[in-house]
Amino acid sequence: MSHPLLQLTHHRPWPLPEQSWQFYQEWNDAIFLHYPVELAELKQWVPKELEIDLFEGQAWVSVVAFTMENIRPRGLPAFPPLSDFYEVNIRTYVKAEGKTGVYFLSIEGGKVWSCRVARWVSELPYRFSVMERKGQHYRSDNPVFKDRLRITYTTGKAQAEKTDLDRWLTERYALFQDTADAINAFEIHHPEWPLQEIVIGELEVAYPRFAKLLGAEPSKVQYSPGVQVLAWGKQKRVPPSP
Repeated sequence: MSHPLLQLTHHRPWPLPEQSWQFYQEWNDAIFLHYPVELAELKQWVPKELEIDLFEGQAWVSVVAFTMENIRPRGLPAFPPLSDFYEVNIRTYVKAEGKTGVYFLSIEGGKVWSCRVARWVSELPYRFSVMERKGQHYRSDNPVFKDRLRITYTTGKAQAEKTDLDRWLTERYALFQDTADAINAFEIHHPEWPLQEIVIGELEVAYPRFAKLLGAEPSKVQYSPGVQVLAWGKQKRVPPSP
């Protein structure tokens, strides 16, 4: 049976893949912190095989903190001890194969075994961090990398109208990630993100490695109650020899 999400395609920048989707997941209660960054500094973190995508000449990096829920392979039920966990990723925006997508500078999960399974299945660079989410407070600590995130927030009414930048930052339907011997490409599909107003109270974003990217206050913040997502399996792209 066809999944109902496959009928919602008017907002997509390219057609759905011809192959069957492989994974279902939900990205819920998402907080977006967006930072304009210097292109020269960002290039140090992105593989040369990927082109950094710019909005009106400006490069961006985003911190996204959310709750991953109900992730499962097609045809199988979710298993909450593995399928439900908190996640924080730091991403930037890239182009490859004629498509606009995201590239992860960092990706953390709040459960050890969820991170291990995600790394094994996807080859994405998941690492475990201690995370807690209570009410409108989100925190993450990684003692190995000395990373620390603190967010308190209040959400407001639905955003009446999205700007071009709003859509550029959120409507991404591909992921490109490097491994030791390849660039992996992933296709994803979800409805357009519903966005709400958000007021940030306490905010601490302390990632020492990315201090030059995340040193200032975010220029733009967004909140979404979330989206349902279909994902296709990774496709390996072997980079050309240097």
